[in-house]
Order: sequence, then structure tokens, then C-alpha cells
Amino acid sequence: MSKEQEKAAKEKIILGIDPGTNVMGYGVILTEGKKYKLLQYGVIHLKKYETHELKLKKIFERITGIIEEFFPDSVALEAPFFGVNVQSMLKLGRAQGVAMAAALARDIPITEYSPKKVKQSVTGNGNASKEQVAAMLQTLFKLEELPKMLDATDALAVALCHHFHDGRIQTKGRNAGWKSFIEENPDRLKK
Repeated sequence: MSKEQEKAAKEKIILGIDPGTNVMGYGVILTEGKKYKLLQYGVIHLKKYETHELKLKKIFERITGIIEEFFPDSVALEAPFFGVNVQSMLKLGRAQGVAMAAALARDIPITEYSPKKVKQSVTGNGNASKEQVAAMLQTLFKLEELPKMLDATDALAVALCHHFHDGRIQTKGRNAGWKSFIEENPDRLKK
């Protein structure tokens, strides 16, 4: 294998997505070993579309376009946080599902990260604000000015979190699985 082939084998492109029904953020990074480089980040504006179905169609088309442009090796998504409004959660879940379907249609592996895990990975504080995350990304990627699109920086943070964890699903404790979960969380069992 030539040096160029070895380098290409070590390089990975990660697409990070911050799902939304009005604004969906995305961030694309190139990684090689512990190094990382920003390729692109931005938002998909969806407010202008009248129906939820049309928004879902646009999400699928735009995520598919980003995938076709960058050919990511993996997709990392921010898991939706649980809110009070069930209708909003349902719509957000659909938006996330459509973004996942665009990746799955091209056999790209997907990993989800909780918002707290993303913030912890990027800033060291799981309760960091969106502005604190953006400021840390400005430092890490050596951006000239503080990014203004916080949905885009959230997506970029998801991609970076995925890189930092090397795509490994994070589990609490030594082992994954139900037995381990039950042993480590006896207070969460319903009796």
C-alpha cells in the first residue's frame, strides 16, 4: 500500500447533525488520527415550508446532497432531549428519522449522542450553553470569528464528539448490555 493509500485509509469524514424542524444544523469534519479539520458547516432553513411533510422532504434532499458532496464515513446525530410538548417531540423525532434514513440509504453508520455528552466532550462541561460550545469550537478550529449559527455549531460539536469518542458508543461502567445496566442502576427498576 502506498503512503497516499495509507493516509486515505486513516482519514475519515464525519457528518454531524443537530436535528430540527425549523432549522437543522450540519457540520462536516475530516479526521486523521487525533487531528481534525473543518470542511463545512451550516444550517438548513425549514421555516419557509408550510407543511411538516414538505419540511421532511427538504431535510431528506439536503442531507442526501451533503452526503453526496462529502461521502462521510459516519454520521453522528444529537439525540433529541425530552420536552414537555409531545407534538414537538414527535415532529423532531420524524426530522431526525428522515436524516437517519438519508444516511442509511447509503449504508453509512449512525451514532447518537445526548446533548450533555456532546457539550461535555467539546467544552468539558455537560451543562455548557450553546454560546460556550460555539466559543470552544472557534478556538479548536481556529476560526477567525465566533460562529453565529448556533444550530450549525451544535452539529459541528456532534461531529467532533464522535471523533473524540472514535465512534464508540459510550456506556456507564465496565460492560454494555441489560445485565450491566440493571446492576449499575437498581434504583431505575420498577417493582
